[in-house]
Amino acid sequence: MKELSNAALNADPRTRAVQRRVVISLSMAQLFSGLGHGAGLAIGSLLAVELTGSEALAGTSTMAISLAAALAALPLAGTAARSGRRRALVTGLLLALLGSALMALAPVTGSFAVLLAGSALLGVGNAANLQARFAAVDLAVPQHRGRDLAFVVWSITVGAVAGPNLIRPGAELGAALGLPESSGPFLFSMAGMAIGAALLLVGLRPDPLRYARSLGTGPADLRPVQRRGTLRTGVAAVRQHPMAMLALAAVIGAHLVMVAVMSMTPVHLQELDHAGGHQHSQTDTFAIIGFTISLHMAGMYALSPLMGWLTDRLGRVGTIVVGQLMLLAATALAGAGQQDTWLVGAGLMLLGLGWSASVIAGSTLLAESVPEAERVPAQGLSDTLMGAAGAMGAAFSGPVLAVMGFAGLNATAAIVAVVLLGAAASVWRRGARTGAAR
Repeated sequence: MKELSNAALNADPRTRAVQRRVVISLSMAQLFSGLGHGAGLAIGSLLAVELTGSEALAGTSTMAISLAAALAALPLAGTAARSGRRRALVTGLLLALLGSALMALAPVTGSFAVLLAGSALLGVGNAANLQARFAAVDLAVPQHRGRDLAFVVWSITVGAVAGPNLIRPGAELGAALGLPESSGPFLFSMAGMAIGAALLLVGLRPDPLRYARSLGTGPADLRPVQRRGTLRTGVAAVRQHPMAMLALAAVIGAHLVMVAVMSMTPVHLQELDHAGGHQHSQTDTFAIIGFTISLHMAGMYALSPLMGWLTDRLGRVGTIVVGQLMLLAATALAGAGQQDTWLVGAGLMLLGLGWSASVIAGSTLLAESVPEAERVPAQGLSDTLMGAAGAMGAAFSGPVLAVMGFAGLNATAAIVAVVLLGAAASVWRRGARTGAAR
């Protein structure tokens, strides 16, 4: 941002009040919409195996979520550029509401196609939730960008952690209503998406992106984004700025590692439960899986304010290095402790922490490494490639699990973290020597 714009943001009481309202509204919406995503991630892979009878297809539900998030990112960014953040985010959550309904219907119909359709629409909701973090910095002053972005990411904690733990009550609710046990949790998902959309519809007034534009702190003219809001536009914006390239790589790589390991964890835990000779009911198995995924979600979101503070204090690149180190430690712990549900759970929590550090620092670095007029397409590109990386991780994780086991899957994912760690550490050391570390 320009210095004059920064001063205006700091001095204007109305702008500060609007920013507070925006951050609170985004945070509350994230809290409720987070209920929906935990169930999709925890149960989707099990439903895929149940409906197809093939463990190799276990990752298809998560792949559909990630691929849809990738395909929806640029259209949602274009909608934001044309009509503001409110319309883009509300549209995404309403489509996710429909996706939750289809996920609930899939076990009733026994249709794998319905499962994939529901997963895809949940992915659109994921894309909207990811873009909410960028809405938090439309009006933020530079010294608080990491903090405001992290607070919105953190706010999903309650919903994301509670969501998987509602799987067992949801299964009981489904049975009470005459539905399959695996349908019940998605009733909570539907309610969460509806409340989240309503909060955004009411709370994002004025719209933060449109308001920033009116102040001159955002792009003065968004029509080029409307006309050329394509992948090529975002690529052109990022390629010209080396720090933006590093930011993009950090976000994409962290998401690839996280999704690849996380998406197969429910399947591994179910196999571990059966191999141990336990006679747990499906509801009890869901409870074990739900608790483990909730630990992972807590790692992703609960310490987001700390990651935002670290991003502002240690620097963007330094925090990316920390994130990659945590991803490496997570894959080592989960892989080596694959026979122990507690060690797997601890590894999944650390996996979430590594993702949080990398994505918050990378997103903040990306937002400030490209010119204002190119920021929205660059952010759309980031979420598109992030979703594509998640889809790739989910697609390959099933076959890798079937051939190499859970330890082999973690070892394969660790290779990505090693490459990114080397790149980020090199930039950080070079910046420290020149005094230009960010």
